[in-house]
Parts: sequence; structure tokens; C-alpha cells
Amino acid sequence: MAKTTKTNAMRLLDAQQIPYGMLSYEVKDGKIDGISVAEKIGKPPEAVYKTLVTQGHSGELYVFVIPVAAELDLKKAAKAAGEKKIEMVHVKDIQKYTGYIRGGCSPIGMKKHYVTFVDESAATLDEVIVSAGRIGTQIVLAPGDLLKAADANYADLTH
Repeated sequence: MAKTTKTNAMRLLDAQQIPYGMLSYEVKDGKIDGISVAEKIGKPPEAVYKTLVTQGHSGELYVFVIPVAAELDLKKAAKAAGEKKIEMVHVKDIQKYTGYIRGGCSPIGMKKHYVTFVDESAATLDEVIVSAGRIGTQIVLAPGDLLKAADANYADLTH
């Protein structure tokens, strides 16, 4: 078994001495959407969160972390960020801004820190699962630790 190289997200968690678990899943079938990932790792979709990168009317970037089966409510997101309007960043620009690629974008360890919000539903869970920063690898951690590691706040973000 090959030794897994740590991602930026894992190195950051290690540096902050935040405990986390790691889950891997098969990616050869090309199914890397959140629902498929939840199935592959045997976890309920409510516990698996996706990372969305957006841009506000002001030009500032914001990161939203929401359950994989949910949809980001752009009005609620704009309100949380104090923006008039928010739009999703184009898929081709995700790596340029975050250092991560679509399907492997972690809210932890982006190449620059952006204002980050985690859907308040995470507060009711014992653990949340987010991308480790690489397709095929997820990290499991306590919601409070996710907030700390991503320097994030809770907000009501979904429809």
C-alpha cells in the first residue's frame, strides 16, 4: 500500500494539532459528485459537505461549505457575506484561486484565506466530512474543528 502524501489541508490540521480522520474512495468510475462520494465512503449525505467558491459583487471571493445534497441559496450567501449579490466562480478558475481542483477543493489550506462560511446544519453533527484537497480523499473532523481550521463562521446557507 502506497503511503498517502499529505495534502495542504492535512498539513494545516497537523500544524494546528487538530485531530482528523481520513477516508479514501475509488475515482476510476468518474463519479466524484458529493452524493456518489457519500455512498462510496459509506456515510450519510447529511454528514458530507462540499466546498463552493463564489465571488461577491465587490469582487471579493467567499467560500461556502454546505451538505452535498443541498443547494447554496445565493441570497442567503450574499446576506451572510454582506454582499448585494454573489455568483459561483467558474470551474476553470477554482484552481487559480484556491490551489485545488473541482472535486478536490478543501475549505482548509487554500493558497489564500477567503472569508468562509459553513452551513449551520453542521453544528448539529458529531463529525463533518470535507474534501482533503485531492479527489479520492476526504477528511473527517468535528464541526468546531472545521470552523477553527478554515477560520470560518456558521451561517444559514441552503434552500
